[in-house]
Amino acid sequence: MTKLSFLDLVPVTDTGTISQSLANAADLARHAEALGYGRYWVAEHHGMTGIASAATSVVLAHIGHATDSIRIGSAGIMLPNHAPMVIAEQFGTLEALFPGRIDLGLGRAPGSDQRVARALRRTLASDERQFPQDVLELQAFLAGDVQLGITAVPGAGTYIPLWILGSSTFGAQLAAMLGLPYAFASHFAPDALDEALDIYRRQFKPSAQLAEPYAAAAFNVFAADTREEAELLASSQQQAFVALRTGNPGKMQPPLAGYKDSLPPNARAILDHVLQCSAVGTADDIAAGLKAFQARTGVDEIIVASSMYDHTARKHSLALAMQAAKSL
Repeated sequence: MTKLSFLDLVPVTDTGTISQSLANAADLARHAEALGYGRYWVAEHHGMTGIASAATSVVLAHIGHATDSIRIGSAGIMLPNHAPMVIAEQFGTLEALFPGRIDLGLGRAPGSDQRVARALRRTLASDERQFPQDVLELQAFLAGDVQLGITAVPGAGTYIPLWILGSSTFGAQLAAMLGLPYAFASHFAPDALDEALDIYRRQFKPSAQLAEPYAAAAFNVFAADTREEAELLASSQQQAFVALRTGNPGKMQPPLAGYKDSLPPNARAILDHVLQCSAVGTADDIAAGLKAFQARTGVDEIIVASSMYDHTARKHSLALAMQAAKSL
């Protein structure tokens, strides 16, 4: 069976609170662990009222204390927003708290707009063009490289596994060059998926961390006992994508029957394109979707993404996704 992991943006609903969203994340992580998911990912986003995972390392500590064995990690930390030493210290602390369970996925997008990026960094002198150098510096801090002249404590000597995340061929080339695992954000940016995976595998160079290419890709799953219910549950995420694409992001809205059909043709086409790496329906529908996605990509790990308004329905969707994967 292809390995399954889970990506949580820690959504905040229109009637919910951040405290409740964080409590839901801990509960969902325990549930994913019991179901057999291998990894629980949390992503860094800023300035969005509908996402509560901005302080990613803090959220991961919360998840770690709620679970026992599942690997936990960032998918990802947007490294241009941070000094590499700070991230080495934060994740070195996580490694000390939860030994052998931490993964550090790195991206070069701001996870925000330029105004938020400026507020985070104080200056835009550090940007995505420095990303490869920042990755190497972070790697050196985690290795305790004496040539740095300074030691990250905690952090030095932990050799926390690094991942490169991306939605273009740039990340694939960097991951291949550094010999790191690679994860593609196909759950919202599917265009370069096939090309990026091909480049990563062809150009991969073995490293101390990884002898052979290891690729993951994200896939949206909205599962329920009936196809009609699953389609209804998926409408909250559809609303969120439309709101984001039209410059109106906000808290997650309740499911809306017939939402997609109510959109103008151009908006429906955008939604179909953005969410093409998705499966909506019963366990059988999800199994068919996962099988086709695996056949297309050949990835070693599928990262299930599933933001839903109702927490109980989301837990059930997670269970059906695992049931579907085990049936293949």
